Amino acid sequence: MHRRGDDNALRHLDFHCIDLLVMQLGCMLFFWSTQHGGLIYLDPDYRMLSITLLVGQFSLGLFSDCNHGILTRDAYDEFFSLLLYTFELFLVCGLFLLLARVRVRLSDLLVALLFFFDLSFFSRQLNKHLHRLYDRERRKVVVVTSSDQVRRALRRINSSKSNVDHEVIAVCVTDDCSLSRFDDLDFPVYRTDDPDVTEKVTRMWIDDAFFLATERTGYLSTMMEDFMAMGITVHYSLSVLNDFASASTDVQSLGDYKVITNSAHFISYRAEFAKRALDICGGLVGVLGTAVLFLFVAPAIYIKSPGPIFFKQKRVGMNGKLFDMYKFRSMYMDAEKRKAELMAKNKVQDGMMFKMDDDPRIIGSEKKGKDGKPKGIGNFIRNTSIDEFPQFFNVLKGDMSLVGTRPPTVDEWNKYALHHRARMAVKPGITGMWQISGRSEITDFEEVVQLDRKYLENWSVMLDIRILLRTVMVVLRGEGAS
Repeated sequence: MHRRGDDNALRHLDFHCIDLLVMQLGCMLFFWSTQHGGLIYLDPDYRMLSITLLVGQFSLGLFSDCNHGILTRDAYDEFFSLLLYTFELFLVCGLFLLLARVRVRLSDLLVALLFFFDLSFFSRQLNKHLHRLYDRERRKVVVVTSSDQVRRALRRINSSKSNVDHEVIAVCVTDDCSLSRFDDLDFPVYRTDDPDVTEKVTRMWIDDAFFLATERTGYLSTMMEDFMAMGITVHYSLSVLNDFASASTDVQSLGDYKVITNSAHFISYRAEFAKRALDICGGLVGVLGTAVLFLFVAPAIYIKSPGPIFFKQKRVGMNGKLFDMYKFRSMYMDAEKRKAELMAKNKVQDGMMFKMDDDPRIIGSEKKGKDGKPKGIGNFIRNTSIDEFPQFFNVLKGDMSLVGTRPPTVDEWNKYALHHRARMAVKPGITGMWQISGRSEITDFEEVVQLDRKYLENWSVMLDIRILLRTVMVVLRGEGAS
């Protein structure tokens, strides 16, 4: 019998439980030291503070992988990982306390979290030390692969930070080679054509057999069946799959077939639900903000450039699906016709996107300030990102997300190379990695693709929240827009 190892939340349940206890202890110490003694749970407002922090911890435990790799972190990594976790708790719990109008100052929340940070850092270090002292024996593994893959396989198994449960005690090579080339290894090496190889290996009391298949190994079905008949857990991997460093792999079903599925990133239904819930909440707030802005923006646009207030354009969404994207119109009515004439001034290489300084198509751009820069209503709308607000309608419709990749026009999509299309494997977003990384300063489209790829491969709900918070700061400072 083999335990599934993909549920990191349960795998490190002891760290979660200790953090919960340490948080309550930190709250009690904070209350006792700052409120002239007493028990925090007897004060209704501060009792709500401790309950809010408890619920916040549960939420982060469910929707983020905050304890992933915790056993292999050194003190330096643990410090910054815990600092990020504490900051996320401050944002989540602080927002709730403000909305619920709990009579607790944010400074009190911050001090309570500082108590937690100090206590949790030392408790985690102590718990990891106890794991190293009293942890259970590691599972014994035999590796079966071709001779040219042996050292690479051992290096990848032993160097992996996630490998805290396995120990290689034997190797079986599948091709005819001299075993003397492996004399430097600390364990025996056999050939699979040895008729007694299975008996020799299993006398070592192994727990797992790892088959790394190459074009030289074949399937070795008989050996695999022998191992499984003895109750040994068999792991099977194709070497070609491990060459795709940016892809995640899972075993799934397609009809009645068991298939190996590769994707840039896998998400659970729970995480997908959380992202959509975040989109709906943010979309509702954004639509209300759009309605308020309309009262002021619409007259300013119409006076300077009579015509529709909203701009609608076909964009390419997730997996190439077309949708109508909405914006406040910040350009003159003939902007699309004039775009072809201005392509020579495009700052983005290869014409994959269109960006230029002092775009004359922007409403009121002929008006210049003392610094020589355009000061029209269209420039104001774009520099403050007000033009993006109608996209909250797209978010509510499900065409877009709050956070994602920039949706290309149909013309841009048609120019894409194959690797460019990976950025549209998720819903396009109002904001994203590109927007918070100085979008106007980035003129190389390949850099945009790399940022989007980074988002795709590392996505989490907490990453979305961090990008949203960073977006607010970027907009308030007026960075990156043009």
